[in-house]
Amino acid sequence: MSEHYSLRQLNLLVREAIETELPDEYWVEAELSECRENSGHCYMELIEKDERTNTPIARASAKCWRQTWQMAKPYFERTTGQQLRAGMKVLLKVYAQFHEAYGFSWIVSDIDPTYTLGDMARKRQEIIRQLKEEGVFDLQRELRIPTFAKRIAVISAQNAAGYGDFCRQLEDNDYGFRFEVTLFPAIMQGEQVESSIIAALNAIYEATVPDGSPSGPYDCVVIIRGGGATADLSGFDTLALAENVAQFPLPVITGIGHDRDESILDMVANTKVKTPTAAAALLIDNLRQVLDRINSAQQHLTTVISTRLSTLNVQLSSLQALIPTLALRTIGDQRHRIEMQENRLPVAIERRLTNQKHLLENLSLKLQGFDPKLLLSRGYSITLHNGRAVRDPKQLKVGDEIETKVEHGTIRSVVKS
Repeated sequence: MSEHYSLRQLNLLVREAIETELPDEYWVEAELSECRENSGHCYMELIEKDERTNTPIARASAKCWRQTWQMAKPYFERTTGQQLRAGMKVLLKVYAQFHEAYGFSWIVSDIDPTYTLGDMARKRQEIIRQLKEEGVFDLQRELRIPTFAKRIAVISAQNAAGYGDFCRQLEDNDYGFRFEVTLFPAIMQGEQVESSIIAALNAIYEATVPDGSPSGPYDCVVIIRGGGATADLSGFDTLALAENVAQFPLPVITGIGHDRDESILDMVANTKVKTPTAAAALLIDNLRQVLDRINSAQQHLTTVISTRLSTLNVQLSSLQALIPTLALRTIGDQRHRIEMQENRLPVAIERRLTNQKHLLENLSLKLQGFDPKLLLSRGYSITLHNGRAVRDPKQLKVGDEIETKVEHGTIRSVVKS
């Protein structure tokens, strides 16, 4: 039988070959397809994708032992503001290791956070560029926080310390303002941040615009985060979340509690603040400014009315002083008018009587012209039947007695034909 090896012997040969041929450490660029901690160690799955098709063309496992991971992890998170997670591009310093019982793995001895920062910055710039090309990057800043913004829709983790701080700040304000806060719970760290916040925004939208009308139960939306890991903010730097916030019909205020460079969510929001309590202070200050304007307007109105009343009092006093003089002047004018009318009255009466007398004389002359005696003296006669003048022979019949008046008497006749 030819020479043969046990599996362990064969693996030892592989181990020896790798240690001989690959004795150095190497910097490798890769994308994390998996990253998990266990017993203080970090276990990674590395992947490389084809730039054109985005399909995997290489895979490998990597491990970062506890003594290295305890130093590399906090340094990476402080520098990048992010936790190592799936989908992140990293630059790792590794050396090859083959264990006869556990197989091959790359052992991570260092992690360069600046490489990841550069990749994150590139992705952020690409998202910002796309938002601007779509014309939605500045849409939120065209909205105004309502003057009396008191009905607040809050997106936050339900038991987060930041949400409690936000509510207490609103309740304990120095002005006695009363706010109506409605919580829409969401996951605020980890891989589900994007989908969870978008779901909360959709719920607010459905409650705010049930029939396509802009009126609704909320004045603005506040997205707050507090009490979580400051390094886990990657969920706020996604295109889908930015598009949803940028195009939301209500003003969106962000207070997601971090001091590093603003997230893309902050960039597209109507107003950004650092912390949940700062978001509450912003809403309180908004109402305080309204109260100041109301008080200022009230003071101005009081001053204007007071000045107007003073002016009117002065005018009234002046009129009161003029009343006796004006009354005497008016009485004198009226007395003079009466005297003038008294002087004109006899002349007017006399003229009226003369006119009426002349009119009567003219009427009398006209009446004389219609006197029947005058007509009879001119040779005319008048025939009467039963005391009425006969104007038409048809008024008479045979046997009727008639009277004919002439200038010097009356003739009685009987109609024969």
